[in-house]
Amino acid sequence: MKALAEMSAAEASGFRYMLMDIDDTLTTAGKLPAVAYAALWRLAGAGLKVIPVTGRPAGWCDLIAREWPVDGVVGENGALVFWEEDDGSAAEVGAHNTAQNAAPSMGGRRVLKQEFHPQAVRNDHPVLEKIKKRALEEITGLRMAKDQFARLFDIALDFAEEDPVLPLETAERVRAIAEEEGARAKISSIHVNVWMGEYDKLSMAEHFLQSRFGWRGGTEAAYREVLFAGDSPNDEPMFARFPLACGVANVERYRNYMKHLPGFIASREGGEGFAEIAETVLAKRAGGYG
Repeated sequence: MKALAEMSAAEASGFRYMLMDIDDTLTTAGKLPAVAYAALWRLAGAGLKVIPVTGRPAGWCDLIAREWPVDGVVGENGALVFWEEDDGSAAEVGAHNTAQNAAPSMGGRRVLKQEFHPQAVRNDHPVLEKIKKRALEEITGLRMAKDQFARLFDIALDFAEEDPVLPLETAERVRAIAEEEGARAKISSIHVNVWMGEYDKLSMAEHFLQSRFGWRGGTEAAYREVLFAGDSPNDEPMFARFPLACGVANVERYRNYMKHLPGFIASREGGEGFAEIAETVLAKRAGGYG
């Protein structure tokens, strides 16, 4: 991993899509700091497409797509993507106001759109129920994530969001149980997410970029149009794919758990590290850094 400051102005100026994890990338100690949220607004204001890519549940994604300055949100590790579109009323209002010699309105209603991965299986599947039962019985202190009620397709087993905080070896054991039973599992900084179906953060993110914005992958130049920021093993497919992937400083905790690390690393952790990434790339794009 290179220091974030080593990213060239050409690299910082060449990307169009800003993707990021949420927990311990945008957040610090479970909270979304003002600097990270402000960074999202600055990135959107710079004309970049801003898209969180998270293991968090569908219920959270509904709120994020509606209320954050984002162009979409991939959730449940790739099971779904939510975004908003104009319903066309802004153009109608603008035409009416123009006819009345008034300033065109910047308003218009936004409509929430949803897409679910075709292989996504509801989280009451018998295999997932068996994994949940085994994991909770075999691992002392493990518990269901408290956001489970808002999930559609995965189960989230909490090893580090609430007390007691369990070691990463515990998360590895949960993943092993899931894989033994024929499911997929990824470890985040707080949960082990378990699901059925051949998809992950990367596959849904690439699909959304293609279908919504006309992005075409498959080449080094295309992959350099995407900058991803993350922190943990469930971000590894994104780290492997995108040369401009950046880790917040706490990604170092998982160095021994990943084969693919991000190309660049911030000096700060969590939301402050994300703000550092945003500040650095925007300054380089403007010609004011390095």
